Amino acid sequence: MRIAVFLGSSPGPDHHRAAAAGLGRAIAEAGHGLVYGGAHVGLMGVLADAALAAGGEVVGVLPQNLVEREVGHSGLTRLELVGSMHERKARMADLADAFVALPGGTGTLDELIEIMTWSQLGLHHKPVALYDVDEFWGPFLALLDHMVASGYAPASARTKLRVVTSPTDLLAGLVTGTPTGS
Repeated sequence: MRIAVFLGSSPGPDHHRAAAAGLGRAIAEAGHGLVYGGAHVGLMGVLADAALAAGGEVVGVLPQNLVEREVGHSGLTRLELVGSMHERKARMADLADAFVALPGGTGTLDELIEIMTWSQLGLHHKPVALYDVDEFWGPFLALLDHMVASGYAPASARTKLRVVTSPTDLLAGLVTGTPTGS
């Protein structure tokens, strides 16, 4: 199984970096592959380095214009270069069997929303999870609940989304196919 992880290219607070490292290590130790945005900076670099250090396969997908800004990770199992952010998201979706979002900014949110929308439209049937470090995703979950209650999103937008607080719960939910954590 390959797990695509969406997360920040900024470093964030110490506990977010620790969570990213723990997840990267757990994915590799469980024998799963990691797919992510291909950068060596921020939480992205922490995640990839931890998975690599644990002997995992790490595939990065990076738009060419970001390589030119020198953010590409040079030590990955494989780094795939694409022409745009749209191509990045599509390629990550093709490579992954499941998706998880850690804390991040608008790019992380964009990736998460797009993959959730594709699920809602039946374009994929892969699990999607939030790794809710320190209740980071609470405001997003409240907004999603509001969208469902207001009739703008189906209840499945919320019920299909796994919310977990540890790598153990995340990996257990992906393997069994059952929501864990909430």
